[in-house]
Amino acid sequence: MLTQFHPTAHLTVGLTLRDETRPESNNIALHSCVSPDAVLENRHQLAAELGVPLSQFVLANQTHSANFYEVTKDDWGRGATSLETAIPDTDALFSYEPNTVLGVFTADCVPLLLWSEQSGLIAAVHSGWQGTVKEIVPKLLTHLIEKKGEDPNHLHAYIGHCLSQDRFEVDADVAQKYQELGYANDWIKYREETGKYHIDNGATVKEQCLRAGVLEAHIEQTAICTFTSERGFSYRQDKQAGRHLGFIFRT
Repeated sequence: MLTQFHPTAHLTVGLTLRDETRPESNNIALHSCVSPDAVLENRHQLAAELGVPLSQFVLANQTHSANFYEVTKDDWGRGATSLETAIPDTDALFSYEPNTVLGVFTADCVPLLLWSEQSGLIAAVHSGWQGTVKEIVPKLLTHLIEKKGEDPNHLHAYIGHCLSQDRFEVDADVAQKYQELGYANDWIKYREETGKYHIDNGATVKEQCLRAGVLEAHIEQTAICTFTSERGFSYRQDKQAGRHLGFIFRT
């Protein structure tokens, strides 16, 4: 099961979902699975649904870093069927190569998918709380705008399913990292009943996009919480949880 939409005739953006009818409930991640064969079956099924060979997928070994990587056709197939071939130590991929599927794995963390109809840019970003406070999204957007010549007015963003503020509970040390950003205070709330700070990571990522110049009208954000939704994988709820794949490609 997956959610996908087509902003243009040549662009597909989406996210896989938990599906009890699929092997391992449609887990897409080799790094968090019981059976690698089950995950590969799910990946092949996804490739068939998208009409793009798995050999044209590019995936990374994500480390909650602020590192990004530009994908070319030479990278086709990296990480698609093996962890060993994945782009190392990277949490954001971008490309101008058509017929290339970029993907990021998430379970509670924010999947951000970016594109430009003007330039042909596509990008996929994994931003958990560590990526957000390290500002992976602003760093990638700065690079795209300043080094690749992207016009922020032509950038579009999709923020997929992630942990809601109600379920994202953290201690003071993590809350302080968000406060130090200088623009996330509106999405930090302390609750006496839990003794925790509750943070809206998705809203913070959206603010990072806005601050980089992405127009609010060009940002779509889902309201689905991975913890409470039957369609979501949640690491907070189940440490053995599978992973969604946020994906984007253009023809």
